[in-house]
Amino acid sequence: MQITKTRFATRLFAALGLALVVAGCTPDVEHRGYIPKPGAFDQISNGMTKMEVEGIMGTPSTTASVQFKGDSYYYITSTTVSKAFVTTETDRTVIAIRFSEDGKVKSYAQYGLQDGRVVDINTNQTPVYGEDTSIISALLRSSKSLTNTPMLQNKL
Repeated sequence: MQITKTRFATRLFAALGLALVVAGCTPDVEHRGYIPKPGAFDQISNGMTKMEVEGIMGTPSTTASVQFKGDSYYYITSTTVSKAFVTTETDRTVIAIRFSEDGKVKSYAQYGLQDGRVVDINTNQTPVYGEDTSIISALLRSSKSLTNTPMLQNKL
């Protein structure tokens, strides 16, 4: 009787452990940013006003002024997949709409992940101008100068 309870408990814990491992390996898909309405980009045309664009597309993710000659609206969507501590971006869409000085659509385009380029922001190197010293060498250098000149200069 006792052996069957032990086997049952062992099998139960093994099944729970296996379920946790499998659950930990399932991918987690996240959609961030602007969620486009189906067919909204196809309704945009040259000459539309900002109000008409916002009525169709909604509020932009970000805006910018290009050379002080008009504004630009950007609608940014990103999809990432996280699986076992690794996150990869699977899709990114940027809809760029440029306006002329009078607030009418001048040009518009849709860009995907394949249109971008990777910029390595973190190079893990700090630029040092001048002498590159460590904290230990700086401490040793400062202690060396203390031994050359007595601190109290025999004034006791």
